[in-house]
Amino acid sequence: MTESIGVWEVAASLSLVAVAAVVGWWLQLGVTRRIVVAALRAGVQLLVVGLLLTAVVTARNAQWWVWVWVAVMVAITSFIARRRAPEIPGGGLVSVASVVGATAVCLLVIFGFGVLDYTPINVVVVAGITIGNTLPGIVLSGKQLVDALREGRGQIESLLALGFDVLGVTRFAGGEIARTALIPQIERTNVVGLIALPGAMTGLLLAGTDPVDAVLVQLIVMYLVLGAVSISVVVTIAVGMRRMFTPDLRLKIAAGRPVVD
Repeated sequence: MTESIGVWEVAASLSLVAVAAVVGWWLQLGVTRRIVVAALRAGVQLLVVGLLLTAVVTARNAQWWVWVWVAVMVAITSFIARRRAPEIPGGGLVSVASVVGATAVCLLVIFGFGVLDYTPINVVVVAGITIGNTLPGIVLSGKQLVDALREGRGQIESLLALGFDVLGVTRFAGGEIARTALIPQIERTNVVGLIALPGAMTGLLLAGTDPVDAVLVQLIVMYLVLGAVSISVVVTIAVGMRRMFTPDLRLKIAAGRPVVD
């Protein structure tokens, strides 16, 4: 692709969204407003991000400003995760630990081993991919954790009575929680390239990149995402499980709700 994308090209791509919105309105499905709002919100957010990103990476102290950007992404993701899984006591701490842990490991691997050059734009891209994909894993593992302890409360208390500590309970119940939370990401990874071409590869191919180079970049992205989501789920389970018990090993979940610390 040699021509640049302009306003008209973007507007033309909205035709399918417009058709879906009109059909939804005609059939009275109640989804037209959601479709329109989602499309408009995505457009505004991406345009603002594009302008801000341009300002950040071209600033005199870009190498420092990108870390402010990363910190803001971490804060927003942690806040959203906390709102979506409010049952865990101290859920904010759990969310921050999960996001920071996954992001830190991925950044160290990518730049420490020289997979990508350390540049401001690469830091933002890698952190954005990592943080954005960890959110569903954190929320799902948090909800699964609460459900497992609530539904298996009697079994968990029996284990505690037998002398199990938090680590023992985590080893006993954490496996099923992790497997369930990782199902979406593992399934996406299993079928990559078979059902649909993933986003990064598609974008590079449309930009005229050699297919083999596009595949290699996509592999980096897929491994990065799989690793980040896995780390975030493990950290959420480990830290979240500890937060669900009092110092004297009583469950902080009672009558369907966590008790106050």
